[in-house]
Amino acid sequence: MSRNGHLRSTAPTSHEARPLPSLDHPGLSDARLLPDAGFAACWDAVVLPDGDKNRIAQTVAAGFVLRRSIAFERLPLHGVVLLVGPPGAGKTTLARGLADRLAKLISGAGQFAYLEIDAHTLASSSLGRSQQAVQQLFDTTIGEAAAGGPLVVLLDEVETIATDRVQLSFDTNPADVHRAVDAALIGLDRIARTCRDVLFVATSNFPTAIDGALMSRADLVLPVDLPTLQARKDILADTITALAKAFPRARRLLVDDLLDQAAAAAEGLDGRQLRKVIAAAAGRSAVSTVDPGEITLDNLLVAIGEAARGTP
Repeated sequence: MSRNGHLRSTAPTSHEARPLPSLDHPGLSDARLLPDAGFAACWDAVVLPDGDKNRIAQTVAAGFVLRRSIAFERLPLHGVVLLVGPPGAGKTTLARGLADRLAKLISGAGQFAYLEIDAHTLASSSLGRSQQAVQQLFDTTIGEAAAGGPLVVLLDEVETIATDRVQLSFDTNPADVHRAVDAALIGLDRIARTCRDVLFVATSNFPTAIDGALMSRADLVLPVDLPTLQARKDILADTITALAKAFPRARRLLVDDLLDQAAAAAEGLDGRQLRKVIAAAAGRSAVSTVDPGEITLDNLLVAIGEAARGTP
């Protein structure tokens, strides 16, 4: 861990390892080399309809290959993938897993690196500071990392630095906010033209708040919605399977009829909530508190109902 509490790269170090920027750079919350075992687990944890994960990964990889081979003027790909959907739907997990998957699909491009940007830390109430922070992000942090080889950059909650200028109020530093958005767009354009081995994966809970100029630069916009009935069943099964590795009695819940009943009751819950109901269910009896493998279906259904109502 760094002194500011952010996660540092877990990649092995050697004299051949690609250097990574310091986490002291404004806005930078994570930097690591790819492939990465933790991000591979993210990819495995994402539940999408059959075939969708591979299709997404292959489409992104194809765009990466095309950008390296065809001039921007002939094929204006910006290397931007935008994931949009409600909180808890798995956008950040998908983005991290996609970064790992891309590094595995593209061979011969060199050592991949990954940067994760917390856009909220770039915003400032001081006039001019937001613009300066965004410029430094693209010119220095991302630009220097891109010079070292292929790079995946996660811009989480991208609407923070690419706010729709049409909707902006002119009451609070409007000029600086406009200039910060301009700086982000200019930075994206410059990297798209000069650093062909950079992929931006942006996420947003509020796509209507994203500036139209950024939306138009996205090569691929992927809605990440609340899980379907089958996806809810798969998420519950995956979480219970993980639970059963530590508490074997939980395998009793890995029965289709039980999972179907729980998945049906969980309509409207997002993936994050679905996984957390296991902990809530374990706390509903003294026995399962000590051994979570003793969770009963009744307690699981109660926990799901409480999560759906938003009550503890």
